[in-house]
Amino acid sequence: QVQLVESGGGLVQAGGSLRLSCAASGRTSGTYPMGWFRQAPGKEREFVAAISWTGYNTDYADSVKGRFTISRDNAKNTVYLQMNSLKPEDTAVYYCAADRTLGTVIRGAANFWGQGTQVTVSS
Repeated sequence: QVQLVESGGGLVQAGGSLRLSCAASGRTSGTYPMGWFRQAPGKEREFVAAISWTGYNTDYADSVKGRFTISRDNAKNTVYLQMNSLKPEDTAVYYCAADRTLGTVIRGAANFWGQGTQVTVSS
């Protein structure tokens, strides 16, 4: 079992930055590919970014490429999402996910999910 806890959300003006963190605990959590998803009110959950357990492979949604960066610190069992040049359309609850394969995470079929952290971008 893997437990995920997100933090770092908040209210920011358009053009600003936030860094989200996802702390993982549980057996083998440090070797799991992980990712970020988001869900805005009235919309379906969507993929944002994912990273392999080594950190060598990353993937991003087109809507965040060039603005968001995913990274991880396996010594701390933590994945980060650095979000720059934020837009009002980035407003959503952001969720962390983990599973045994990167493809499973990217498809949104991960077995382990956090509770989410709210990100609100004002115009």
